[in-house]
Amino acid sequence: IDRDRAGTMGVTQQGLSVQQIQNAFSLAYGSRRVSTISTPNNQYEVMMELDPKYQSDPSALSMLYIRSSAGQANTGPLIPVNAVASLKHSVGPLSVNHTGQMPSVTISFNLRPGVALGDVVAAVNGLARDHLPPTISTSFQGTAREFESSLRGQWLLLAMAIFVVYLVLGILYESFIHPLTILSGLPSAGLGALWILMLFNMELNIYSFVGIIMLVGIVKKNAIMQIDFAIEGQREEGKSPLQAIYDGCLIRFRPIMMTTMAAIMGALPIALGYGAGSEARRPLGVAVVGGLLVSQLLTLYITPVFYLYMESFMERVQAWKHGNHPAGAVEATAPGTTEGWQPEAAGGAMPGASLLAWFKKGSPRK
Repeated sequence: IDRDRAGTMGVTQQGLSVQQIQNAFSLAYGSRRVSTISTPNNQYEVMMELDPKYQSDPSALSMLYIRSSAGQANTGPLIPVNAVASLKHSVGPLSVNHTGQMPSVTISFNLRPGVALGDVVAAVNGLARDHLPPTISTSFQGTAREFESSLRGQWLLLAMAIFVVYLVLGILYESFIHPLTILSGLPSAGLGALWILMLFNMELNIYSFVGIIMLVGIVKKNAIMQIDFAIEGQREEGKSPLQAIYDGCLIRFRPIMMTTMAAIMGALPIALGYGAGSEARRPLGVAVVGGLLVSQLLTLYITPVFYLYMESFMERVQAWKHGNHPAGAVEATAPGTTEGWQPEAAGGAMPGASLLAWFKKGSPRK
């Protein structure tokens, strides 16, 4: 549409030239209902449009006229449409879709066998970031959109679960430090779950993430058994942190192994894929079994060391609060021989004694 030329011919009236031309095209090609003829037996709609033989002829535009606004109302001269508009051939869509009142184009895709949806979403986002101009924005719909939203919510859910567990443990033990010791085994469980998912070429979906959240409640029971016994030994019997956690590991080893094996055996049928719909549930079982196996191997060593370190840290803080400087390096002593533990009979001193001595360095408690 040549707006300047349309204005000189009097087509424009309060800036309505485009609307006038659009109305002319709508009446000619839009099959608009302009009236209804009623008879005693029926009703007939009156549709205004060009004769079908002219609808496919571009030269028919010269037969369309627009009333000029010059002169009195509805008495202005008629101007042919081709005098204020030009026609050109091009390829265009049959319909223009809109998303949020903005023109949009939908590109659909399917996943190849063995390709994870998360990898495809990351690849598409990378291509859009590298090749599309800033004026074009992209968003996923359907399953990909649900996948993105679920991932954002899952990490928040995991963080909230750990935070709630920390609050509950802090209330039970009346301490800010002991809950951290109990939760120290969670990273090994999470890494074990992710590692075994990668080993079996499984994706991190909603089912496997539920398994990781389940590990938060299952894995911490190992540390609770050890720490609870150690704290009771320190408070009731006056044991040193090293002696208390050592006794806790020995006495609670059997229930720790029993509960862990029971949990693994319970999740094993899901991991092996038995039953209807097992393909969807299998990542949950694999994540639970892998996290339990790795955490069981590591928490038996990580939790005592972390406990001794945090005890040493608490003693340093208390000494600093009371204005007392901790004493020099105190040699770590192994548990007494009354418990039946003799490092010399085993072929030498306790492995890691120097590491424990470093943890206990500066501690006034022997």
